[in-house]
Amino acid sequence: MFPSAITDFWLTPSPTSRLLHEDDVFSVTVDAALDEDERLTILTTTDGKTRVLLAPAVAEAVGLESGQPVDEAGFRQQLEKSGIPLHGADNLFYFTDEARETLLGEPDAPSIRPLTEADADVFGQFEEAASEQDLDDASVELDHWAVYGAFEDGQLVCVASMYPWDDAPLADLGVLTLPPYRGKGHARRLVRAISRHALAREHEPQYRCQLDNHASVAAAASAGLTRFGTWDIVSPDADA
Repeated sequence: MFPSAITDFWLTPSPTSRLLHEDDVFSVTVDAALDEDERLTILTTTDGKTRVLLAPAVAEAVGLESGQPVDEAGFRQQLEKSGIPLHGADNLFYFTDEARETLLGEPDAPSIRPLTEADADVFGQFEEAASEQDLDDASVELDHWAVYGAFEDGQLVCVASMYPWDDAPLADLGVLTLPPYRGKGHARRLVRAISRHALAREHEPQYRCQLDNHASVAAAASAGLTRFGTWDIVSPDADA
């Protein structure tokens, strides 16, 4: 259903990892090679399976031992008791194999084009017209790996940008439409255009949003993306 680049990245164990526990719905894997900011991650796929990946120090902090009986509820209780907070899960959306074929067969809309350094002035005007909260949430930047814009009557009204993610063949994207221009399909067309750009460069588009961001969830569905699951990481404020 999903391209192998996606399933391989998320579901294939690393050579440096070691399985501590696995049952039909829950697994725990320890890996000494994890980056500090991803020393604890929790992936829950839409089939209901939860996969925990953690560094040895975190496993020790929550009292995990190889072969010790554990379930998701018990693990989360141990995290709480150990004072290890989570950042808060994001939805993960991707194009399925079938959706990719449809996407690649479409042309870009005439109102859409790539943005470059030469567009610094119009991009600056776009930023001035957007709220700080919207800019923080969308994380669109002119110096990202790929940047596309949608124009209406000569004004830049929607921007999407993406960058390669985690040294993987995935391109994490953000999109922001100025409030007066929402509901007109700009974000949908722009996400699809920049996704074609990524696929042409052998990167799978990745769309993330918080679980309670219903507008972003709806935008993902409108753009033809399918939810793969949810992903949470240790809070940057955690000590363990």
